[in-house]
Amino acid sequence: MAAPEHPAVARVLLDTPLPQLDHLFDYRIPEELRASVVPGVRVRVPLRMAGRIADAYVVETAATSDVPGELSAVEALVSEQRVLTPEVYALARSVADRAAGSASDVLRLAIPKRQVRVEKAWRDGRRPPEPETRPAAVPVTGYGAELDLTPGDRVAVDGLTGVVRLGDSWVGAWAVTLAELAVREVAAGRSAILALPDYRDQDQVEAALAAVAGGAVVLRLDARQSNAERYASFLSALEDRPCIVVGNRSAVYAPVARLGLIALWNDGDSLFAEPLAPYVHARDAALVRQEQSGCSLVLLSLSRSAATQRLVELGWLRAVSPPKARTPAVVLTPDDAGSPRIPQAAWRAATEALVLGPVLLQVARPGNAALDALKAGTPMAADAGRTAHDLARAFPGVRVQISDGERPLERVTDERALIIATRGPSRSRTAATRPCCCSTGSACSCARARASRRTACGGGRPRLPRRARRAGAPRRRHRAARPRAGHLAAVGLPVPRARRPEAAPLPAGRAGRDRHRPAAPRGAPARRGAGRRRDRGQQRARRVGRAHRAALRLRARCGGGRRPPHRDRPRGRRPACPGPDCGRA
Repeated sequence: MAAPEHPAVARVLLDTPLPQLDHLFDYRIPEELRASVVPGVRVRVPLRMAGRIADAYVVETAATSDVPGELSAVEALVSEQRVLTPEVYALARSVADRAAGSASDVLRLAIPKRQVRVEKAWRDGRRPPEPETRPAAVPVTGYGAELDLTPGDRVAVDGLTGVVRLGDSWVGAWAVTLAELAVREVAAGRSAILALPDYRDQDQVEAALAAVAGGAVVLRLDARQSNAERYASFLSALEDRPCIVVGNRSAVYAPVARLGLIALWNDGDSLFAEPLAPYVHARDAALVRQEQSGCSLVLLSLSRSAATQRLVELGWLRAVSPPKARTPAVVLTPDDAGSPRIPQAAWRAATEALVLGPVLLQVARPGNAALDALKAGTPMAADAGRTAHDLARAFPGVRVQISDGERPLERVTDERALIIATRGPSRSRTAATRPCCCSTGSACSCARARASRRTACGGGRPRLPRRARRAGAPRRRHRAARPRAGHLAAVGLPVPRARRPEAAPLPAGRAGRDRHRPAAPRGAPARRGAGRRRDRGQQRARRVGRAHRAALRLRARCGGGRRPPHRDRPRGRRPACPGPDCGRA
């Protein structure tokens, strides 16, 4: 029986950001590689530009090529592991065309870098154990039959408010909703992708899946993982079995088999916006993949984003709300300057809630600036420091904790406590505690660095931004000043010694220009022409200095154009006026 013939031509996509190379190239597959070069593997191919070798993905193979002439051969096979599936390539191609970008830029988000050790262990069979049974389908709590999804449904769901206790941890009710939707897809033999903006949201969903999805394969794909962990999760997602992928914005490109659900929590979060070209939002990528694969799409949030509401009004998404909506009780306090720092209504509510557990207070401004101003007798708006100080006096015996960008509290216990949370880190405190650039080489906030716009306070040449130079900002062309001894001693660095040692006293009778030249030892041969060469160099430096100063005076007097570069400066002659409106011209 004759051996089957393998394709002889590989159509590859180059891993390059150049837009002119964003299409498929045909390469000839050598005889020794025809059994291994299959769609989805990584290869190395030659380029006719300067004899370069580029990385590429094999998209498809064929028996012949329509390109006239002889094809270049594939240089090498990087790995036999298939990392690019046809579904992911179609998604990357459609997303790149929609955003006017290149498919290789999208694939960099979808396919992590290769880890040889992880890949060899995966090929040898050293993998995490697979569950023996699938989880049973569970009803979605709080929605009834409205969330009985079928393939192809697109819904915008209003999330449930409140928290739910699962074992020893508390999670949001919305996290339980996502977990139950994913478990129903795995029970039906399909995979689910849950995209969340923040790692705290991922922790809540994983805790809900641990309590609900017993027996399901749960994979995590996010930027907090190491390269080896992320590549191992990526290889596990390539397996032909249903799984649940939990990750950030790049999780929508996960190469899962038989995709049945894509769910995004709080799609209006700015973390879903991709900061790299072609700047594709995770919501847009999910919409394109849902249309290509025919899976279900769920956009879950407590308040819909403007883009989601627009799709609802156009009829593209179906709106789903819980039958019983829970809203918090909001009590407005009088805005009176003479009212106490903590209103009576807030004080009574906090006192009643402290009997049950911790109480959370939201403060707009972090830091201790208001407390310092209060001690100095200057009025200032309240921040976290002053709020904590006042609450400690109002509630004696109750523990007060501050959760801000510098001291974040991920979890709290059930004991009585007042938690004061802020919106994020304080810029003033961050700048004050940042180490100086003179000792670390990083940017600092000292006055000398701000005044000169330098990357280093003492050493280093002053450098202005390119835009500022183009706008006509003055250029500084001089030697960088050495750091002062007092400034170096202030930051704890050793003070350098002088570069030139003190000159020895000259013998009597030496005067004129010879007084700067050290005396030659007795018996040494005379250096003929050394002083003459030095005199010529000094004269040349004086001529250049005079011409330079004359050009600066002329420019300041007539307001001419830019100063000519160093190689075009006149030497020894008075330069012509560079300005068109000068009287000398």
